[in-house]
Amino acid sequence: MANVLLGVTGSVAAIHTPQLHGELRAAGHDVKIVVTKSSLYFFDAATIAPTAAGQRNKNVVILDEDEWPGSSYQRGDPVLHIELRRWADVLLIAPCDANTLAKLALGLTDNCLTCVYRAWDRTRRVILAPAMNTLMWQHPVTKRHLDQLTTDLGAALHVVLPISKKLACDDVGVGAMAERDAIIALLTAL
Repeated sequence: MANVLLGVTGSVAAIHTPQLHGELRAAGHDVKIVVTKSSLYFFDAATIAPTAAGQRNKNVVILDEDEWPGSSYQRGDPVLHIELRRWADVLLIAPCDANTLAKLALGLTDNCLTCVYRAWDRTRRVILAPAMNTLMWQHPVTKRHLDQLTTDLGAALHVVLPISKKLACDDVGVGAMAERDAIIALLTAL
């Protein structure tokens, strides 16, 4: 099976992170999770593979603070986003919110996840599972961003399209993250 780096962004669909992590592990994958600050509004990182003291396991769930821990950098120190890129066979961003999609398409690197993506070996697979409000999904800029990523990554990029349902905001339409089993099925098929 694969070393899966699961990127989690600030979509309501981030509530599914603990279950997605568990299902990926049950499917035989080794999983590390890189979270954006806004994703933590939707789930508690300490609930995923906690340490004996019940704290967040820094080897499993990576925060921005883990990359830049505070003391000054010394030449030869590991660079976390590079270490994560070297470890991972596949980068799965689920959910991928509109903000992060834009950052990826434009090459912005203001958090650990976007740094991993920018440093990514483009011969390795990237799977995106977008999740956003219907009108955000239908906005022309979303298509431009996906087109740009397709141009940048070619056959390495795989997108699990969002589904239609009643969203957390009470709108009904396409924008909900694909079902977890569909995401895992795509990962397994590649």
